Amino acid sequence: MMSPNFLIISAAAVLLVTMAFLVIRLGILSSMVRDLLGQQAKLMEDKHRDMLKDLHEGLANQGERISEALGKSSEQLRGTVEVRLDQISGHVTERLDEGFRKTNETFTSVMTRLATIDEAQKKIDSLTTNMVSLQELLGDKRSRGAFGEVQLEALVRNILPPAAYAMQHTLSNGNRVDCVLQLPPPTGMVAVDSKFPLENFHRMFDRNGDDASRALAQKQFKADVKKHVDDIAGKYILPPETCDGAVMFVPAEAVFAEIHAYHSDVVDYAMQKQVWIVSPTTLMAVLNTARAVLKDIETREQVHIIKNELSRLGKDFARFDERMKRLADHIRQANQDVEEVHVSSRKISQRFARIDAVELDAQQVVAPVLESGDD
Repeated sequence: MMSPNFLIISAAAVLLVTMAFLVIRLGILSSMVRDLLGQQAKLMEDKHRDMLKDLHEGLANQGERISEALGKSSEQLRGTVEVRLDQISGHVTERLDEGFRKTNETFTSVMTRLATIDEAQKKIDSLTTNMVSLQELLGDKRSRGAFGEVQLEALVRNILPPAAYAMQHTLSNGNRVDCVLQLPPPTGMVAVDSKFPLENFHRMFDRNGDDASRALAQKQFKADVKKHVDDIAGKYILPPETCDGAVMFVPAEAVFAEIHAYHSDVVDYAMQKQVWIVSPTTLMAVLNTARAVLKDIETREQVHIIKNELSRLGKDFARFDERMKRLADHIRQANQDVEEVHVSSRKISQRFARIDAVELDAQQVVAPVLESGDD
């Protein structure tokens, strides 16, 4: 029978053998685990490098495509902006040239008419200087009529533009008047007829005659003037074809002065008949007034045209300014987008540089390894 000490020693020996076996087994298992972990880590590192390489190549290709697309878009935008700016510049230049051309034409027309007026004034002054005696020049009634018509036509032609008058105009009643003035509304057409009551005028101042003959001549002179007034009122006042008055042109200043100075009843009679008696001087004043009215109307028309053109030009400039603001906004937005794309591209490039330098966080490497070990 075995002693208790022997049993204890035997059990201890068995336990030691078992523990030794277990230690050896654990060492073998630990070595196997280390080998397995090393192989797994190398395999994961190879796979991770391949994935990073593919990602890098993909991002590089994507960056090239984005850069190419941005280059094309920028080039198209630049071309569109240049075309639109050329169109706007050409349109504005055309408008300005047209406005300046019309203004120059208006100024040229005004200067031409002023030169015509100066020339007419010179001719009238020359005619006044070289005028001979009416008694010698106008011997009969026909000569006086021709003289009055010629003088009337000269005055009208030298002062008014051709479109503002007509000589020897026939009215709707068949009567022919020496001249009609085409004035703007509400005046309208004004008839001007030349009358020259000279024979009895000279008898009034004949020194060889007696007082009775001179008084008779004066009476006959007044009757002649009234007859001329009646003829003009009856033949040449045809409203609404003409205005409600007419003009009697007396070619001699002396005759006109005699009528207005000493025969006010004749002047009143003419006014009642709506006939205005004028001399060469007063007719010039009337014609100059008519010319000023016509010039004012023409100037207003030209100013209206210029005003319309300036208004249209102002609208074009307003549209140009609005479009330039929109274009500036587009360019500013495009520039901002390019800057943002450039920032993103720079970040991607930095990320690629970090990947190439294997600047990875240790936690990002250990976590996948541990997960693979758990599996």
